[in-house]
Amino acid sequence: MSGEPTGRSGRRPGNSGARSAILEAARKLFGANGFDRTSIRAVAGAAGVDPALVHHYFGTKRQLFAAVIELPIDPEVVLRVLDAVPLDELGATMVRTLVTLWDSELGSSAVAVLRTLVAGTEPELARSFFVEVALQRVRGRIATATDDGSGRVALVASQMLGVLTARKVIALEPLASMPVAAVVAAVGPTVQRYLTGDLG
Repeated sequence: MSGEPTGRSGRRPGNSGARSAILEAARKLFGANGFDRTSIRAVAGAAGVDPALVHHYFGTKRQLFAAVIELPIDPEVVLRVLDAVPLDELGATMVRTLVTLWDSELGSSAVAVLRTLVAGTEPELARSFFVEVALQRVRGRIATATDDGSGRVALVASQMLGVLTARKVIALEPLASMPVAAVVAAVGPTVQRYLTGDLG
């Protein structure tokens, strides 16, 4: 793919200015409409480029969102891990995967982005990330005819944000120094109950 738009009149040429325009348009649309209600075509229209150029620069809509919030990893990497495990192992796997990521060299950048996202001035972006990007596929897996899973994934998000804050932001001991396996043993069952257990 050449990176050039398809030649529609009035379209912005495929250069760094187009990339910046795409990011700015995406930020505004994701913030206003959320992830699910924002399309690549709408972003392209707002940026004045062809949709093919958005895909060229950013790939999928999820990757575009990650670029907007400057997340240093593709959320798809984590989501594939969660997709692959049996439902009764999802809680422990989620805790293990996320805590291991946060503790990694790459994780320090991810934690910084999430701190900014949560404490920033654009709560719509934070909400879209957690509800529509990070946990949407998990919600789909646990949904039933009588429970769409929204409340459950909100509880999961609150639990994981609490662990993240305590472990990586304020360094609350002994959690801050606890081995990953110990965090999984302590927190995994709670996350699993939120996902599939009795919320009473």
